[in-house]
Amino acid sequence: MGNCFSSPTNSEKDKSQRSGNTTSDPIALPASPVPTPPPDPIRPIPQIPETDAPTAKIFVALYDYDARTDEDLSFRKGEHLEILNDTQGDWWLARSKRTRQEGYIPSNYVAKLKSIEAEPWYFRKIKRIEAEKKLLLPENDHGAFLIRDSESRHNDYSLSVRDGDTVKHYRIRQLDEGGFFIARRTTFRTLQELVEHYSKDADGLCVNLCKPCVQVEKPVTEGLSHRTRDQWEIDRSSLKFVRKLGQGQFGEVWEGLWNNTTPVAIKTLKPGTMDPKDFLAEAQIMKKLRHAKLIQLYAVCTMEEPIYIITELMRNGSLLEFLQGKGRGLKLAQLIDMSAQIAAGMAYLESQNYIHRDLAARNVLVADSNIVKIADFGLARLIKEDEYEARIGARFPIKWTAPEAANYSKFSIKSDVWSFGILLTELVTYGRIPYPGMTNAEVLHQVEHGYRMPCPPNCPTALYDIMLECWNKDPMKRPTFETLQWKLEDFFTMDGSEYKEASAY
Repeated sequence: MGNCFSSPTNSEKDKSQRSGNTTSDPIALPASPVPTPPPDPIRPIPQIPETDAPTAKIFVALYDYDARTDEDLSFRKGEHLEILNDTQGDWWLARSKRTRQEGYIPSNYVAKLKSIEAEPWYFRKIKRIEAEKKLLLPENDHGAFLIRDSESRHNDYSLSVRDGDTVKHYRIRQLDEGGFFIARRTTFRTLQELVEHYSKDADGLCVNLCKPCVQVEKPVTEGLSHRTRDQWEIDRSSLKFVRKLGQGQFGEVWEGLWNNTTPVAIKTLKPGTMDPKDFLAEAQIMKKLRHAKLIQLYAVCTMEEPIYIITELMRNGSLLEFLQGKGRGLKLAQLIDMSAQIAAGMAYLESQNYIHRDLAARNVLVADSNIVKIADFGLARLIKEDEYEARIGARFPIKWTAPEAANYSKFSIKSDVWSFGILLTELVTYGRIPYPGMTNAEVLHQVEHGYRMPCPPNCPTALYDIMLECWNKDPMKRPTFETLQWKLEDFFTMDGSEYKEASAY
């Protein structure tokens, strides 16, 4: 592929100067003054045709984007954009090559022109299990494929291909002198050449590469806009309440619109639930926590009560309600996949030394394609004590709380692990209340004396074993979320069957 944008050519400068009859004889002046003719009119300097400077940063749009504020720039997928300023974090100042308009754009919606990131088949750093899930969506057909970063080998890649109702994986290795190969007999200078070759000829793969895997969802922007990037206390009048999604003990959750442009979720907290100053301090930390499996905090309204928390929108509501309704037809593999997603989000919080304190299906939200994200992390710590009533009262989540946290307020990431074990029972029972038939007081007493919930109906023994590990009386003997994540991601994987050699076909 040739370069779409040639280097600029330097046009000659106009060296002509304005001149007139200004020469005079310094010795013999004429008897009468000679009129000086008017100067030639100044001709406009011809415009140099606009070309891209050698240093211009030309990016290509990966998705459509509609402006949310008057500062933003709308663009369509495939449009070329010149980046004018990329020093302000997640929102860049850009100029459209098509419309010549300027404005701010979300940086995760674009990629450098002709880079691997701009290829529709490159899915960056996603795991094998995630690649399989994407390729097996009904939008993809036999031969759909993607390339992703290798999970185990630095600078290597993996090719994932849909073969009927299964997905095959191939390692793409790099040569020391540069270039790539799947089978050593055929090497390529670039990944683009590799894709082109295997699109024409399977050459040992299970099938010819056909269309790139469909990108079903757009990425979440980092914040609502460039304007709210740092000033995220927003005006209440900029919010429109559309429909009520749910109600909890401390407030309501609504689907809403910000600035009449952007769908958001609005959580309203009952007056007196928490101190606005404490919430703002915690929210400053929460806003910095960024992970694909955490609900992103966009903005807040704290100048008066009720406090509003504005987050990304998950239209299917809480996991608890989803399991009890639309999700009742989910198979075990889909439930395990959801649990792995939750473990991934919690593993990130674990790496940031951050404690959730109230992990349960009611605090996990569901989007399309069974995508789940963790919500309300850290908020439980801010609830005023009298709002939680007595520890064994109706509001305190005894049945999800580790004994050392319920009895001695010793909350840690390990008490979150205990709660995750309870959440697993909610998943496999489609939202049944834990410890059925037992009161909070009975649970508190029985668990302290060694009682553990029996294996739920139709729950695999291997999954129940994971639950029991989460409920170890000694917090330090409970697994890490990182361990839980890989155990659940690989729950159905047979050893040695993950990657294929091209020569096998």
